[in-house]
Amino acid sequence: LRLWKFTKSPVPQILIIVPTRELVAQVVGAVESLTTYMNTVVVGVYGGTNIGPQKAQIQAGVDIVVGTPGRLVDLLLDGVLKPKKLQRLIIDEVDEMLHLGFRTQLKSILDFLPRRRQNLMFSATMPIEVEAVIDAFTDYYQKIEAAPSGAPLENINQLLYKVPNFNTKVNLLLFLLKEEQPMEKVLIFVKTKKMADVLYASVGEVINGGVGIIHSSKSQNNRFKAVGDFESGLIRILIATDIIARGLDIADVSHVVNFDLPEVAEQYIHRIGRTGRAERIGEAISFVTPEEYKHVGGIESLMKHSIGEWPLPEEVTVSEELIALEMPVEHVPFNNHKMKAHEPSGAAFHEKLDKNKKVNKKIRRAEAMKIKYKKPIRRGSKRKNKK
Repeated sequence: LRLWKFTKSPVPQILIIVPTRELVAQVVGAVESLTTYMNTVVVGVYGGTNIGPQKAQIQAGVDIVVGTPGRLVDLLLDGVLKPKKLQRLIIDEVDEMLHLGFRTQLKSILDFLPRRRQNLMFSATMPIEVEAVIDAFTDYYQKIEAAPSGAPLENINQLLYKVPNFNTKVNLLLFLLKEEQPMEKVLIFVKTKKMADVLYASVGEVINGGVGIIHSSKSQNNRFKAVGDFESGLIRILIATDIIARGLDIADVSHVVNFDLPEVAEQYIHRIGRTGRAERIGEAISFVTPEEYKHVGGIESLMKHSIGEWPLPEEVTVSEELIALEMPVEHVPFNNHKMKAHEPSGAAFHEKLDKNKKVNKKIRRAEAMKIKYKKPIRRGSKRKNKK
């Protein structure tokens, strides 16, 4: 922002790409607070809402555009967003942006941008695979690391429980929420949207009015309201998927619960980093099934720190019932008993019938009538018959 220079041109100089709508609103708010005494115009654009007002804001003149990849592609294709004078491109949460389905959209956006520009990419985690992708489409880049990737936070207490299934996880979660008094602000991570909905239905029935949920299938207003209520303290528990919770700056989170253990070790580091901030002590609790336990070793190896394993409390009921999402997918063999056996039809080409053969032979009318009526029609024959 300090490198930005005033110009009368209505087209933007800075483009910031983020993965979610919530992050668009957060970045726009941060830019506005940092440019209180600067004559800059910032506009946030994202999908799931009417594109008309966003087009009008950009056409009126803008210096900084913050948006999600899908909506930015729409604005570029429509010709509303003109990047001809763009000087800086910023991609936030670049590891998730390149891992998820945003890579194609990012490539489309880069094709519109001028070649002479500065690229800045930010992320809490930077796996080797993502660095290889960045190296492939950049000529040169400098890596600036604020903290080594995978370094555990000293003020976060980590522990895990071995649990057999979803229902037991719910029973353990409800027990901890009732017994642990310091669990004032709890952020719960799940791996899929369907799992988030099932967990919300299970926990929401017991804790009325104290649970929120955010994932990509929820409407914009519901997602903004859930995050706002969680920040203000109106609700104590927020259930989220990884991509939606990316980049959200939520203060004073007392506990992070990994309801589903992530498969990527860096993702675990990113999750638990939501608590234990501002010199406060936080706690990260992980519920690990036998299928997920294989990922614990990779997480501990990355952190160079072991996670304490606690036994299940006696008060927690261990369920043997599996939900539909935990059921193994049955492999149904191809049903071929109703299919007719293949019979060879012979050669692909056959000799034409005589009537279909085309030859350069002129057929006179008498011959055509003979073919049609099988015998010629002659007057002489009729006279002979009369005699």
